[in-house]
Amino acid sequence: MAKKFRPSHADYTYLAKFGIRAWPGGGRSSARETVGRVAAGAIARKILREQFGVEILAYVKQVQHLAGKVDAGKVKFADVEANIVRCPDPAAAKRMISLIERARKAGDSVGGVIECIARGVPPGWGEPVFDRLEADLAKAMLSLPATKGFEVGSGFAGTLLTGLQHNDTFRMRGGKVHAVTNRSGGVQGGISNGEPVFFRVAFKPTATVMHEQDTVGVDFKNTTLKGRGRHDPCVLPRAVVIVEAMTALVLVDHALRQKAQCG
Repeated sequence: MAKKFRPSHADYTYLAKFGIRAWPGGGRSSARETVGRVAAGAIARKILREQFGVEILAYVKQVQHLAGKVDAGKVKFADVEANIVRCPDPAAAKRMISLIERARKAGDSVGGVIECIARGVPPGWGEPVFDRLEADLAKAMLSLPATKGFEVGSGFAGTLLTGLQHNDTFRMRGGKVHAVTNRSGGVQGGISNGEPVFFRVAFKPTATVMHEQDTVGVDFKNTTLKGRGRHDPCVLPRAVVIVEAMTALVLVDHALRQKAQCG
């Protein structure tokens, strides 16, 4: 690995930008760097919970083609932590674990989707243009290693609906404005509307696989490389806490901005 670029890793791009690369462990491109995010996120979550009443929960929604049936509005922390794959659907979790184990034995890897929900976010957090709440969440999620996609609310599935079908209509309930549905994912016009904020993040299969693949060496000649060492067949269970941490950091930023701007 010291002399060859690992396929789909940051070896070549880091060399192209900095002229050096951390081939033993990936350096800043390694998911090890997320430890700082999780530590900061723990503080942010406490502020959100104690000062604003906001709770954040993420879980594995899908591994490759296997999707769990999860009611985002009712899912609890204990449901997520009930199994090692962190999917609150027990039946789906068993199938996911088997799928991951098969990929590990085959020297391969699988990706999937993590869903996250933030309950208790009041209306008014966010900005209308560049610092839209969903835009900041998207940047935060796509800054995580192995992420390849982000969608909020109905996401890409919303393209299959008409405007009449997709619109979240409003009604008064308990003296407050509420959306009857939440296809917007709790964000409209870049600003929270008081409904739960929820989104999904796509994670690619782990790049390191135990098979020989074509690549290029540091001498810029064609060669091959076979992975070896510790092999992580699926990053999703580990990534749940990182998604929660980054969500907390984004939301606490917007909470403090809202408090400073509007009191």
